[in-house]
Amino acid sequence: MTKKGRVFSGARPTGRQHLGNYLGAIQNYVALQDDYDCIYCIVDVHALTTVETTQDLRRNTLEMALDWLAAGIRPEESILFIQSHVPEVMELHTYLSMVTALGKLTDLPTFKEKVAQQPDNVNYGLLGYPVLMTADIVLYKADIVPVGVDQAPHIEFAREIVRTFNYRYNTKVLVEPQVKHTEVPKVLGIDGKAKMSKSLNNHIELAATPQETTARVMEMVTDPARMKRTDPGNPDVCNVFSMHKIFSPAEEVEMINRECRVAGIGCVDCKKRFAANLNRHLEPFRAKRAEFASKPDLVTDVLNDGAKRARVIAQKTMQEVREAMALP
Repeated sequence: MTKKGRVFSGARPTGRQHLGNYLGAIQNYVALQDDYDCIYCIVDVHALTTVETTQDLRRNTLEMALDWLAAGIRPEESILFIQSHVPEVMELHTYLSMVTALGKLTDLPTFKEKVAQQPDNVNYGLLGYPVLMTADIVLYKADIVPVGVDQAPHIEFAREIVRTFNYRYNTKVLVEPQVKHTEVPKVLGIDGKAKMSKSLNNHIELAATPQETTARVMEMVTDPARMKRTDPGNPDVCNVFSMHKIFSPAEEVEMINRECRVAGIGCVDCKKRFAANLNRHLEPFRAKRAEFASKPDLVTDVLNDGAKRARVIAQKTMQEVREAMALP
């Protein structure tokens, strides 16, 4: 089957993935493999811009790789690797930084947000993050970058860097990536207020046991106006119901939508039903993850093989870049 082009996407190594990661990115990664040549990268160097210790970096990287593989990333078809294992990206980052205006980096809203979040750790890498991200993408001559609408400006910035580089050196060696908008649902945490996040401890891990998953689901906030079992509820404002619509059968969703509004079903029963459906959905994932986890050398081999395949592309690109720049 002829593929439509090459996709690149990367994510920081945050360890075990949660439902927000799955719904927001991982399931899209899996689906894109059917139509595109996919390159997926665990961007460990990017992580260094915000962490002050690397104590958990290796473990988090392997845990993340386990989840991606268990979810359906197919290493025999797609390239899965660790960013720092392809050093050519550092070289390209340096060259691209020479054509990127400092003022444009300091004016980026994302940089200002990070400065506010970590005022005691404003480093050069944090400022140059968008340039390294551009190098990640264009090193592999990716045609497509799947992002949510809120991430699209980052790709436009990358396209601008590519245009500047190609113009300065009178070349077409670097490819402007195109945005592929993906539907990224806003997945609220179990608190029902903020986006699901490990840092807020409002997440549900994909790799949690069925018992742990059920316990987290039972903590989920439902309709805040429904104080008693006999009170009618409003599924439209209930975080549990929003998850039912993703993981539960259509007829069950319809029943809960109807019965909740007339107090025909209580929040406890509703949560138990969702927990059962979520655990059922995650059964194949957990089985596959356990299989990979029992063979840690296999996961390492997958990542090493991915880096070798990625370097073949990277080295060719860098040869073309150096020639375009007329480097001695």
